Amino acid sequence: MSGKSLTAQRAAMGEAIGWRKPVVCLYAVLLLLAAVLFTNGARADVVKPALIEISADVRGVVRIEVRASVEALLTGINARFKNTKQAPNSAQYDALRVLSAAALREQFNSFEQRFLSEIFLKGDGKRIKLRISSVKIAAPGYTKVPRASIIFLEGPLDRATSKLQFYYPALFGQSAVRVRQVDEQASKWHWSEWQWIRTDVASQQFSLAELFTRRPMSEVIASYIKLGYVHILPRGLDHILFIMGLFLFSPKLRPLLWQVTMFTLAHTLTLGLSMAGVFSLPSRIVEPLIAASIAYVGIENIRSKTLANSRLALGFAFGLLHGQGFASVLADFGMERGAFMTSLISFNVGVELGQLTILAACFGLVGFWFGEKSWYRNVVTIPASAVIVVMALYWTIERLELI
Repeated sequence: MSGKSLTAQRAAMGEAIGWRKPVVCLYAVLLLLAAVLFTNGARADVVKPALIEISADVRGVVRIEVRASVEALLTGINARFKNTKQAPNSAQYDALRVLSAAALREQFNSFEQRFLSEIFLKGDGKRIKLRISSVKIAAPGYTKVPRASIIFLEGPLDRATSKLQFYYPALFGQSAVRVRQVDEQASKWHWSEWQWIRTDVASQQFSLAELFTRRPMSEVIASYIKLGYVHILPRGLDHILFIMGLFLFSPKLRPLLWQVTMFTLAHTLTLGLSMAGVFSLPSRIVEPLIAASIAYVGIENIRSKTLANSRLALGFAFGLLHGQGFASVLADFGMERGAFMTSLISFNVGVELGQLTILAACFGLVGFWFGEKSWYRNVVTIPASAVIVVMALYWTIERLELI
């Protein structure tokens, strides 16, 4: 064997060994995501924080709306679990989630006194006596999304009260709380900012005299950027898979930027229209289509070798769908009063930072080192895309409530 042939063989062996570690790491990430999907996908709800709005009416009444999962309250599933399937009594939760609104309300009757004894509202340090005035429970509907329930409470409020403090126990879950001062006769309403409570403590005291004093705009921007980022990493498994699918088509910067740009423009458009109340689609349509869009991207990665204009158009269409998914998160959190565009843009910046983090990780792990290799498509793109297709198709079927 000639010295030149031996050198070529050694180089090929070195290259083969060189790509194994990062490619194996990429496959490991995909398999981990698949394990999370198949373990927690079927009938699992994300454990969301309770959203609590307290209205201090100048007529001497305080009203509280607690938006929470009644099913989670009854089963004790709280923030210790990422989703309901991780809880030991998840079967009980699943049985409750399919009950009619009237049947679930009846189940909650025996829980009312415990609920009232665990929470509290204090005015200037003194506990205010509250009662549950009503409970609004939605019909089961689309069971892949937790049903919205609202617990309404009322109590007397002395007009001399200057500060309010609310406690929602960690055993019920995390919470976000805000207060507004209401003077309907004078047509005046003043909202406070949200307080996010992640540990077993009461909220900071809310002022009833100076609710018009807003926090610095830099804090508003930071909070919405964080909300958008966290929705992608670590919570947005479907969006993570979609971005990985875009990367796998080609790690080259130019085609990747074209795809991401079209996707970003589209989801920015529908996010804004949805939050403005102009256009929105129900979750039972949006969620299966998002999963199907991920499967389509994986199939296109396998079948196509060049970036066609049709793929860019479809990327734009898929962005419109994903924007609807983002809107559901932002709707739960609410928009900053008097700063709609600032809140919207900040949230979108957070989403983009999350997407760029995923792309940077993929590029640093595989693309930078091996994106130009002749074997990249056969060794990386096709096998990894196949894994994504299987995961996304399973998700599509699951979201269509066929399993």
